[in-house]
Amino acid sequence: MDLQLQDDAALCTAATSGLGLASAKALARAGCDVAVCGTTPEHVDDAREELRAVGDGDVLAVEADITDPDEVEAFVETTVERFDGLDHVVTSAGGPASGSFVETTERDWYQAYDLLVMSYVWTTRAALPHLQDGGGTITAITSRSVREVLDDLVLSNAVRRAVIGLVKTQSREFAPAVRVNAVLPGAHETSRIRELVEDAVERGEYDTYDAGLADWATDVPLGRIGDPRELGDVVAFLASDRASYVTGVGLPIDGGSTRS
Repeated sequence: MDLQLQDDAALCTAATSGLGLASAKALARAGCDVAVCGTTPEHVDDAREELRAVGDGDVLAVEADITDPDEVEAFVETTVERFDGLDHVVTSAGGPASGSFVETTERDWYQAYDLLVMSYVWTTRAALPHLQDGGGTITAITSRSVREVLDDLVLSNAVRRAVIGLVKTQSREFAPAVRVNAVLPGAHETSRIRELVEDAVERGEYDTYDAGLADWATDVPLGRIGDPRELGDVVAFLASDRASYVTGVGLPIDGGSTRS
């Protein structure tokens, strides 16, 4: 399917690995110029090369901390200058610390809020004037935990829901010029999950890597965890005119595992 995204400009935060990078690669494959940021120099360099390998558009990959508003604003402005505009924003953020409510400190709550909520606020605030110039899209990568709480992930369960409130509010405030949506991923075979499964194999919890992946998929009706490319393709679709009547949506991408 031709998504008709050729020569559009897309900015993806915290997208030098994981689902953010998968989304950036999908946009690059669709013909976009793509900007990504991350905090690890090695990941930034690797992401730049991966994006150049999958698309023909321009690629910008820089170091930026999404919990610093000045760095977020600079990333947006650098992207706009490099690509002469901005059409699509995809927000991603690493997961906050795991743990139960009683184990979570006050500092943990503030850090999670900056990471998950304020990074989204700072990014969309800086990007909005440019998106409104010619119409554009915002897609937030959150988690299925906004629909169904997950054990020992109190910060993700609670704080990510604020982003969904923002998405729904912005979808009304920014219409019709800008469409705003969210994707709610379940487990996908990112480097983080590969690392967790490999560590479990070393500890003797699983006989093989495939057995570990199968265990992660126990409660997934489709019988497997996701491929990051599958989520990236949905993000690219939401950015395209093929989804021109879709806004204010929180779309689970979890193989059917969410029961709510």
